[in-house]
Amino acid sequence: MKIKSAILFLSLLLININLFGQNATAENRIIKVNYNKTAGKLNTMFKECIGAGRANEGLRADWQQQLAMTKKECDFKYIRMHGLLSDDMAVYREDSKGNPEYNYQYIDALYDFILSIKMKPFVELGFMPSALASGKETIFWWRGNVTPPKDYKKWEDLIRNLTQHFKERYGDEEVKTWYFEVWNEPNLSPGFWTGTQQEYFKLYDYAARGIKSVNPAYKVGGPATAGAAWVPETIEFCTKNNVPLDFISTHTYGVKQGFLDEFGTSGTILNKDESSISGDVINSRKQITNSAKPNLELHYTEWSTSYTPADPVHDSYHSAAYILQKLKQVGNAANSMSYWVFTDIFEEAGPRFTPFHGGFGLLNTQGIKKPAYFSYSFLNKLGETELQNKDTSSWVTKNSKGNVQVLFWDFTNTHPGDSMNNQTYYIKDLPSKSKGTVKVEVDGLQKGNYTLETYKVGYKTNDAYADYLAMGKPSQLSKQQVEILKKKNNGALIASEKVTIDSNGTFTKSIKINENDVFLLNLVKQ
Repeated sequence: MKIKSAILFLSLLLININLFGQNATAENRIIKVNYNKTAGKLNTMFKECIGAGRANEGLRADWQQQLAMTKKECDFKYIRMHGLLSDDMAVYREDSKGNPEYNYQYIDALYDFILSIKMKPFVELGFMPSALASGKETIFWWRGNVTPPKDYKKWEDLIRNLTQHFKERYGDEEVKTWYFEVWNEPNLSPGFWTGTQQEYFKLYDYAARGIKSVNPAYKVGGPATAGAAWVPETIEFCTKNNVPLDFISTHTYGVKQGFLDEFGTSGTILNKDESSISGDVINSRKQITNSAKPNLELHYTEWSTSYTPADPVHDSYHSAAYILQKLKQVGNAANSMSYWVFTDIFEEAGPRFTPFHGGFGLLNTQGIKKPAYFSYSFLNKLGETELQNKDTSSWVTKNSKGNVQVLFWDFTNTHPGDSMNNQTYYIKDLPSKSKGTVKVEVDGLQKGNYTLETYKVGYKTNDAYADYLAMGKPSQLSKQQVEILKKKNNGALIASEKVTIDSNGTFTKSIKINENDVFLLNLVKQ
């Protein structure tokens, strides 16, 4: 009898624990704020910078059209890309006597466009022009040369001359707002750099000298490493050798192993660790704080769910909530978090053969918005003042017109773990399960009439990949199919209703939420 009683007690206990667990995460989730209790100005580090594949792709009309739309709807301030100095940008050659010849016509066309849409370049200085390179090793389909310069003085002269050109074309005040980052992921050897760490520091030293000789106020930094590496070493080198360093840049990705998948052939697994991405960023900030240069800016110039250009998690609706969760966790630790990248017009592994292939982009090749795109377009709809809020998966803001914005989500990592790669998991139809109800309560509002606008991204809502699957995964899209996918996934309102706030000044709304849903409520004063 005693054994039966004990089993019954344990069963009841487990049921209670299970129910409590569910309640704590879903049924009891309340986002409760007061209109008059602010947390200061909203930190918009999430839209400071966005990535793009390589400079030469930026000369394409479709790339430029997509960037102009992304700027308008997401308002990124800077853009960073590889290959500014690569041979396809025709920057450098030498005459028969070995004298350098410089040409910036392609860079001018690209940077003139970027500035015309009110964006700025986050200048990545790489890769090595072949006429200046010490070797023939390259990376990617488009063959960026990854060897040290054959002559470091000529490298410094090129960087000085290019910087001087920027000063003459765009003016000191403009170029002072730019960032000059030396190279990309030099800790990946073989990969992005055939030299040693010391040789990278030498490359950095000469480049920094070239930039500062034009104007000491221009900002230079690095080491632009994969996996948050070399941060203390870079600061130590620059401090000991009196080399200029204005900011630290590095990268992190949300999968468990590896850093580079040049041709999109690796299998990857989304990391189950709650502090994936954010742990690296917070640790980099600590390393800076504990260094000889504790006030350096920290720029994560690449981050995403996964580092491979063939990972279907990039196309999945799971990415939208993931992006918001990680940005929220990072908090104030980084000055920018540059998502890699804005478009699938991206040819590191060569031109891609299908419209959805797990590419890095927020947009696919045809400019169809993926769920990830809406994380940024929704963030851009937030007001300038943040409200005090204890919920860890939301932002609540207000703007100068008296409107209130509530952006909230559920992030659930449904990946089965080591038994399956992203490449086999995220290509399936993945229906989302219920996570209960979220109650939103805003106190302290002015009495009057409001309109409640509701936006959403989630399973089969602004989920272009699910619609693509439903079409039978065509290897090529017709014009009509592109139009259908764009129209269905345009981020339009899913609901609009009239709300009257009485003298109590309280707005409440309960919303059913599923795994990896993202909601934006905009309460507009009439």
